[in-house]
This record gives sequence, structure tokens and C-alpha cells, in this order.
Amino acid sequence: MTFDRFLPPARLDDDDPLPPEDRAGSSATAIPMDALYRSQSPRLARFFARRTPRNEVADLVQESFRRLLGTGTRVERPEAYLSRIATNLVRDRASASARHHDAAHESYDDDAVAGPDPHQQLEARDTVARLEAALTTLKPKTREIFLMHRLDGLSYAEIADAKGMSIKGVEKQISQALYLLRRRVGAL
Repeated sequence: MTFDRFLPPARLDDDDPLPPEDRAGSSATAIPMDALYRSQSPRLARFFARRTPRNEVADLVQESFRRLLGTGTRVERPEAYLSRIATNLVRDRASASARHHDAAHESYDDDAVAGPDPHQQLEARDTVARLEAALTTLKPKTREIFLMHRLDGLSYAEIADAKGMSIKGVEKQISQALYLLRRRVGAL
């Protein structure tokens, strides 16, 4: 059993390559976060000011740096990474705005805006008047059976029981009423 993993790391020779975070002059270690904020926040503010409402600029700059710090890793080129974050934030805001706009969109419907068509109302009123006039010309028994079926919603069997007739007799009365009404009024 070896305990190599518990031993302290061996010293590197002068010609061994260093890991990226240990290189001299690395931008990840060369620029502290406060200096990065002072140098990049005006640039980000100008970027956001051209693309978003002015009242959102400061929040978006803060959000960009929050996301940079939230990566938890060292970033080789933080300026470029901040630019990518800023672009993504603008794109996310535009997508959210479009979704909100689509959800709030109401379809323009001529009927809802203009109200009912007066011409159609007059035609419907005229049709009802002609139907009432045609119903008065039916025999009283035929008219009563027809209205029991159409207005009251009774079945032929229920009408037959109520009137003391056969179902065939009810069918004949309804058929006769429809024939006469269609002739006088038109299709029902």
C-alpha cells in the first residue's frame, strides 16, 4: 500500500511547466476583482446603456460581475468573459420581454371591437317574426307537439306519453310542422 497521495508534492524543477494559474503575468492572477470592476464597469455600463433602458444599466453591470464571481473558477481573460456575460444578459432580457409581450397580446377581433352587426340583428329579428307568423298558421295540435319537441326538448316518446298518441303519430306531426314551416320561412 502506497501513501504517495498523502505526501506533500515534490518540488518542481526549473524547466518543468507551471499550471496556468501559477504563471507569471497571468491575467487571472494579475487583476484583482476591485481593479477589474473599476476598469470594466464603465465599459459595461456604456454597452448596456445602448441596448437597455437606463434604469436597468446599474443592475445589469452588477449582475455581470455577480455571474463572473459565481463561476468559482479562475478565468483566463475576465474582460472577454464579462463581454460574453453582458451579451447573454441582453439576449435573455430581450427573450423575456418577447415572451411577456406575446403573453399580453390580445387578438384584434372585429366583432369584439365593433359589436354585433346591425344588419345581422335585423335579419335575425325578421326571421323570428316570419317563424312566429308561420307557427300561427299550423294546426293547434301540430304546433303544440312541434314546440314541445323544439322548445321544451322532449323526446318523441315523452310527447307521445303526454299526448296519449303513438310515437309514429308524433313523428308525423313533427314532419308536417317542419314541412309547412320550411315552405313559409325557409331552412330551419
